[in-house]
Amino acid sequence: MSTASTKRFAPKLKIKKGDTVIVIAGEDKGKSGKVLEVFPSKNTALVAGVRIVSKHTKPNAQNQQGGIIKKEAPIQISNLMLSLGGKPTKVGRQVENGKIVRIAKSTGEIIK
Repeated sequence: MSTASTKRFAPKLKIKKGDTVIVIAGEDKGKSGKVLEVFPSKNTALVAGVRIVSKHTKPNAQNQQGGIIKKEAPIQISNLMLSLGGKPTKVGRQVENGKIVRIAKSTGEIIK
């Protein structure tokens, strides 16, 4: 066994692509948006309209003009909370008919 600690499994994330989330910490606290992509290896997610950064681009074949482009950057999953009906909720897991499903801790309803 090597001395360097390596993760054997990717962490089980509470947030999935397509979920609506609210930012609970950081510069964009209070903003909400839809999850566009999740990066489990980095524990980050790309959320529409949240953490907009400016990217400077040089002119090239696709972009003749070049200039500054505004785009979303990944945000830590620990700074996001699932939103149900505009209110943030914790996510739990439960076995339903032999399958593990996500449930909202605040209401107990199953999250699709």
